[in-house]
Amino acid sequence: MTDLIRILVADDHLIIRQGLRLIIETETDFELVGEAADGADAIKLCNDLKPDVVLMDLRMPGMDGLTAIEHLQVEQPQIAVVILTTYNEDDLMVRGLRAGAKGYLLKDTNRETLFDTIRAAVRGETLLKPEVLSRVLSNMNGSQKSIKIGDLTIREMEVLGGVSQGERSKEIALRLGISERTVKAHLASIYNKLGVDSRAAAIAVAAQKGLLPNK
Repeated sequence: MTDLIRILVADDHLIIRQGLRLIIETETDFELVGEAADGADAIKLCNDLKPDVVLMDLRMPGMDGLTAIEHLQVEQPQIAVVILTTYNEDDLMVRGLRAGAKGYLLKDTNRETLFDTIRAAVRGETLLKPEVLSRVLSNMNGSQKSIKIGDLTIREMEVLGGVSQGERSKEIALRLGISERTVKAHLASIYNKLGVDSRAAAIAVAAQKGLLPNK
């Protein structure tokens, strides 16, 4: 039997929560374990229900989603957070990414993207769609470390290229003929050099600085 992916939805709009419930319940390996209408309730339910993934709205009354993400990153870092966002929340998106969110879902996303993003988050990976990445890049404020192509090794550039194409660590390892552990070591080095702590942030910063290979 496939392990269920336990999901919590945090959004102050009931219609959004109901819509996500209907979609999530169509997948046999997904289980919607709870719903929250604000950040404080999301944190409490995470403590009680221990979900694998939280779909987190950024703008909610009381404690907002960004503050909740920051709390969860410290208190329950094993829970993957995926931001629910709209096109007019670019600055919050970037801040959420830096706070530890695994990725983003636009509220008008399709089912396939929703499912792929949730599964990637559970694997500790990130899927960023081009339209979302472009929004992130347009709002980067230059706070990351100064870096240029020569600062990354050839192997790190190869790993970074795989990450930017949405490859999993296992897939990168197979393509490059190295172990998955070595890929993770390269990723740790890349994060350190870029001044980030997630795949999504690494992609955003690397693209902004022209470090990603051209297709």
